[in-house]
Amino acid sequence: MYGPDVTFLGVPRCDLADRAGLASADAVVLGAPYDAGASYRAGARFGPYAIRTTDYLPHDASRPHLALRVDPLADLIVVDAGDVLMPGVEARLPLDRLEAAVQAVAEAGAIPVILGGDHTVTWPDVTGVARAVGWGRVSVIHFDAHADTGEFQFGSLIGHGLPMRRLIESGACRGDRFLQLGLRGYWPEPETLRWMAEQRMRSYEMHEIVRRGLAECLDEAFAIATDGCDGVFVSVDIDVTDPGSAPGTGTPEPGGFTPRELLDAIRRIAIELPVVGMDVVEVAPPYDTSDVTAFLANRVLLEMLSGIAFRRKGGSWDTIPPTLLTGRGPDGRDTP
Repeated sequence: MYGPDVTFLGVPRCDLADRAGLASADAVVLGAPYDAGASYRAGARFGPYAIRTTDYLPHDASRPHLALRVDPLADLIVVDAGDVLMPGVEARLPLDRLEAAVQAVAEAGAIPVILGGDHTVTWPDVTGVARAVGWGRVSVIHFDAHADTGEFQFGSLIGHGLPMRRLIESGACRGDRFLQLGLRGYWPEPETLRWMAEQRMRSYEMHEIVRRGLAECLDEAFAIATDGCDGVFVSVDIDVTDPGSAPGTGTPEPGGFTPRELLDAIRRIAIELPVVGMDVVEVAPPYDTSDVTAFLANRVLLEMLSGIAFRRKGGSWDTIPPTLLTGRGPDGRDTP
């Protein structure tokens, strides 16, 4: 919707109306250029274009991963369906359009990869996947500085501070299979925290992650996410990262993840869990510095796809080759 009509790093274009084409894909990229739900700084409508294009390498649909020895854009069939038409003035209509697009991709057997947009879009994203995979059978791992479980935003049920409550209220996903990592700061208020506790949500605040260690928290979250669910949806609000490393976002909150922690966590999720969908949201280019936030979001997406490709080749977290010269690939063979 905004800027040149390009695909993610040059992968082939696809048509959502071509169900056979969707069925042949492993992952389908969708743009969700929507920021009508922003409560503070807007600009995330320009996020999909920035995530697709911000890279210093050729846009040649190839990205060999140094550590995993896979090329996610070549080893997987990754295509880009372009932006869903999401005018912010149409209230519920743009969200319904996105939900239908995500559902079509998931029903075809491909993994929908959604580029936001503000975090409102996770409501239709997870709903569309749940309609295809199983209502209440999809767990959510949610990286964010904020819980996004508010009841109303400026008197509306639609907004980027509300989508997780909408999802749990609808039954699309279970509260006790909703895992949040990276929360910090000064919201939500006690009333919303009580609602979250009643839903049996599990939130790993930054204080706990620092005290226990990220690896231990992920171990626990993975066990919960895979108990009684058929797939995992991963939602990454880029503001989970400290704004010193990712300033281009609408509601920055100091004290978050480092980029390295986020990328490692995403890679591990992709390798160890049955991912059925993901979104990367809240990249607001007007507030970015030297495109560092867009670069990080681009790499979050590539880490997810690389981990999925590695998993499908039989790789596990413990079999990542230790060095470039002496490592072994997922098949046990020496790599040059």
